[in-house]
Amino acid sequence: MNQVPHRTVIDPMRPYVPGRPIDDVKREYGLSEVIKLASNENPYGCSPKAKQAVIDSMSGEAGALYPDGACTALRVALAAKYNVAPERIVFGCGTDEIIAMIGKVFVNPGDECISAAVSFSQYAASVISMGGTMVYSPMKNHGFDLADILTKITDKTKVIFVANPNNPTGTTHSAAEQAAFMEKVPANILVAFDEAYSEFADAPDYPDTVAVLDKYPNILYMKTFSKAYGLASLRVGYAIGQPDVIELFEKIRGPFNVSVQAQAAAAAALADSEFLAETVQNNAAVRAYLCAECDKLGLSYIPSQANFVMVDIKKDSAQAFSDLMKKGYIIRPGVAFGMPTFLRISLGTMVQMQGFVAALQTIL
Repeated sequence: MNQVPHRTVIDPMRPYVPGRPIDDVKREYGLSEVIKLASNENPYGCSPKAKQAVIDSMSGEAGALYPDGACTALRVALAAKYNVAPERIVFGCGTDEIIAMIGKVFVNPGDECISAAVSFSQYAASVISMGGTMVYSPMKNHGFDLADILTKITDKTKVIFVANPNNPTGTTHSAAEQAAFMEKVPANILVAFDEAYSEFADAPDYPDTVAVLDKYPNILYMKTFSKAYGLASLRVGYAIGQPDVIELFEKIRGPFNVSVQAQAAAAAALADSEFLAETVQNNAAVRAYLCAECDKLGLSYIPSQANFVMVDIKKDSAQAFSDLMKKGYIIRPGVAFGMPTFLRISLGTMVQMQGFVAALQTIL
């Protein structure tokens, strides 16, 4: 069959493979209950105030009208939270869209971008889709090696993507390491710090990236409401940077890319500090529990600052993935990240994790 010629730069790309849907696993294995611990979602749902905000947003004729393209109410709330000017914020349909826009704004064919060898796949998708080349820095203790990234900078480098905490390893770098790194990055290279999981990080030396945005104007700070705020289904993310940089994003951003419901829910979730604090507290307790249980089982793991833990079971992760699904637990096999004996386990509730640990013991 004849095809319309396509852009061949996308040929090396592969579709993103999400975690298995719960209903699919139920049907396949005849299970009545399945717990998804694969996509780093919030097991506590979202703020009740966010749910009510979605309902209220559909009142009257609102459902038939386009959303506020400027995300005005949410923009004002975030500007107040971070003490930045409203025009320094751009919104996306999840942080995924922000990442995709980075490629569209900054990457020309032949340009290079740098990230760690094991990190979020959408960085590469953004770069390669625009004809750019990804340069990968090897991991250091399963984390970003910022010093090594500096050695990979050339006159072709346009963007450096840094995830902190990193997905999928959960590792972080310190404020001192970040400052030393930024002092040596040329000012004409954008450094995109993806802090999707920062709410869960409790390391005392974790960076305050927003506080140094004016000191390093080439920083773009990226955040999402999908994780700690539990709004993954509504798809709302944002980035903060210099006004002239944000203006470039606005040139290519879709005019109504964040729905009415997403804007309303995000603004309400942002105001519910009690729900966020409870989520973070529960996450820390469950993370400590899982790590303690791994110690009992003699399993090594990567110390995590996020809402997931990478555990080395010393066995084929693809087989363990299948075995655990039969017992009603969906996890992420490390083979997807080039770590064939690791499992990335999203943290559920304490009850869910107790059941998971029992299932893990059985398959091991």
